[in-house]
Amino acid sequence: MRVVVAEDLFLLRDGLTRLLTAHGFEIAASVDSAPGLLCALLEQRPDVAVVDVRLPPSFADDGLQAALAARQQVPGLPVLLLSQYVEQLYARELLADQAGAVGYLLKDRVFNDDQFVDAIRTVAAGGTVMDPDVVTKLLGRRSRDEPITRLSAREREVLGLMAEGRSNVAIAQRLFVTEKAVSKHTTSIFTKLGLAASEDDNRRVLAVLAYLNA
Repeated sequence: MRVVVAEDLFLLRDGLTRLLTAHGFEIAASVDSAPGLLCALLEQRPDVAVVDVRLPPSFADDGLQAALAARQQVPGLPVLLLSQYVEQLYARELLADQAGAVGYLLKDRVFNDDQFVDAIRTVAAGGTVMDPDVVTKLLGRRSRDEPITRLSAREREVLGLMAEGRSNVAIAQRLFVTEKAVSKHTTSIFTKLGLAASEDDNRRVLAVLAYLNA
């Protein structure tokens, strides 16, 4: 799997490339600025990009904007953002095109390499992975008339775990219920959110986007 890494600090960038190489990833490019990131994404067309939100030249949201610009030209290009802070605007912008294959992790909450590598593989496969703190922060912004408020407490819990990138099996283990029970909750979630069955749409991704993108 080919990866583009974007991080302005040398030690972190070098650490990421060594970690990913050790887990069998091929580093297509390793860059330290937003312009370099955009060029690498368009030229290399990697399987996934691991991107620090704040990159030169302005150290604002340059990394995010470069990733979004690349996704406009390469729809669905998988991007995993790394940040030190929960920024609701960053998450909403990343999710706005509803194409999936996105992630948003907080640097100080990545506790081991398996967790990090699993998140990268999930995003590369078209999934959506959000740090629980990001999910919680976004959840607090729901208005009473939004479809998401129709969900029961358990359904919201299930959907929140889906937003973290967990499978039905993992959700069942986390909640100490059967996989069949989780399947029933997901079906109810889809119904309440108005997500009819479709050959073209991944309802699981759309449900997560409905949960996060407001």
